[in-house]
Amino acid sequence: MARNKAKQDYRPVEPSPWPIIGAAGTFFAVIGAVFWMHGTYNFFGLGLGGNPTIFFTGIALIVYTLMGWRFDFAKEANEPGRHGHRVQLNFRYAVPLLLCAEAMFFSAWIWVYFNAAIFHSGYPDGTWSPQTIINFGPWGLPLFNTLLLLTSCTTIFWARHSIISGDHRGAANGLALTIILGAAFIAIRTFEYVYAPFAFGLIGEQLLSPTDTGDAQGDLGAIYGSTFFMLMGLHTTHIAVGVVFLVGCLRRILAGQYTPQRYFGFEAAAWYWYFGVVIWLVLFACIYVWGAGHGAAAPIEL
Repeated sequence: MARNKAKQDYRPVEPSPWPIIGAAGTFFAVIGAVFWMHGTYNFFGLGLGGNPTIFFTGIALIVYTLMGWRFDFAKEANEPGRHGHRVQLNFRYAVPLLLCAEAMFFSAWIWVYFNAAIFHSGYPDGTWSPQTIINFGPWGLPLFNTLLLLTSCTTIFWARHSIISGDHRGAANGLALTIILGAAFIAIRTFEYVYAPFAFGLIGEQLLSPTDTGDAQGDLGAIYGSTFFMLMGLHTTHIAVGVVFLVGCLRRILAGQYTPQRYFGFEAAAWYWYFGVVIWLVLFACIYVWGAGHGAAAPIEL
């Protein structure tokens, strides 16, 4: 009696080390950030306070995980029958869902920012931003960063058009320029973080006490610093992850693995990148342009 073998559009996922390595990297990055920011904190007498080693170790593990996972994904994509129609359809659903999840995350923090900015009448001076905060002006480095990201949209579109046309050289050049622009954006953001005239939850050099309810102006300043660095830090992280994805796409382009018919890996990276640009335009308008116009002190231009 003949047996009919069930046809599947996908193969079971093989064991992979990347989830546990990525989880370890995330753990070390979060714990390391806490130790680093709380410089006087002494964890079981190990003297880890103020030391960024654990944090950067976690970041290195996360980047290693992203690159390794990307390499395995590309290897699977080149195996005949590995990524069938159903698998590709799942990918096309997964990327928009990921971007929707990120959009909700950014929306929550933007709401926190505007909640403090608009409903601040109960604070002593009734202004936003607080008198203790000096805003960044929008027309210096923030505007330059905006131009960098808008330019990167044209270069990544050039790369996509080149892939569709079968021009691998043009695709590689466009993608390389996009990576350079993204790296420049991250470098400028880092410079801005270092020279910011305010800090995460700090006023000057004084750490705000959660039990000090009398210093309402200080509390408002802490909200400003926290929301600013959370929003900008999350966005910079998004761009950094996008750069890692684009580096993986560049490697595949140079290896000739993308064709005019099969290039969804690049398409997903491009969607991710465009989303980061759109979020930046929202943050630029809300935090820099609108925020600088409502500050109690004159903004500084970097």
